[in-house]
Amino acid sequence: MSATVSFKVPSSHGPQPVTVSYARVGKGDPLVLLHGIGHHRQAWDPVLDILATERDVIALDLPGFGASPSLPDGLAYDLPTTNAVLGALFETLELDRPHVAGNSLGGLLALELGRHKRVRSVTALSPAGFWSEAERRYAFGVLIAMRRISRRMPLPLVERLARTAAGRTALTSTIYARPARRSPEAVVAETLALAQATGFDATLRAGATIRFTDDLAGLPVTVAWGARDMLLVRRQGVRAKQVIPRARLVRLPGCGHCPMNDDPALVARVILDGSR
Repeated sequence: MSATVSFKVPSSHGPQPVTVSYARVGKGDPLVLLHGIGHHRQAWDPVLDILATERDVIALDLPGFGASPSLPDGLAYDLPTTNAVLGALFETLELDRPHVAGNSLGGLLALELGRHKRVRSVTALSPAGFWSEAERRYAFGVLIAMRRISRRMPLPLVERLARTAAGRTALTSTIYARPARRSPEAVVAETLALAQATGFDATLRAGATIRFTDDLAGLPVTVAWGARDMLLVRRQGVRAKQVIPRARLVRLPGCGHCPMNDDPALVARVILDGSR
């Protein structure tokens, strides 16, 4: 069920109001799902029903993405602020150290929540923050190009392209290894989400200097990487394992940067196993 929640987050200008849109389904231990930059919570739709058989699943639209409004002027799109926003959200929803899974930017945010002991387990799918400088520049260049194209492309053209497998491949093959499997409606919706993401530019700027370097000792961590990830290449998973040596490193055969749609059953199993 889709809903919104509003709460206050501390800042140097005093408490600032933040509103977050989310969907909640299932029963069991709480599991929070965090999407990547320019995406929205519907990225998790292919795995949502599977996860909901064993978990109380909360899929968020991060502030400035999807249906969630932008952060107010007193709050930045950096890691400390986003961590504070998510912590306040957990308190508002009465989530006591939930499990968390994230993809790309969401994977980095999940690891940051783990670093601050706000969660009981982390599953990070192709998380940001383990790149070399050259790999970061490449990824940011691709994301900026995708954003420009999405903003310049007329909606009727997007809808026409999304109706064919070749068109869906042209629009989404950067993030999916099997783009033809994505539904036309989903491709249109996520193209619009990228074009309309008010938090995109500030989030990208904040990420330019980020490297994740902390060992999350004592916390169950799973890092999973698509074997066909074209945005954050899979050798970054080896670096993640070096930084977090106790983490479980999982290879996702046949999957791209957003693996939830490429192999829903496999991704759901990895998340459920990581949150036991």
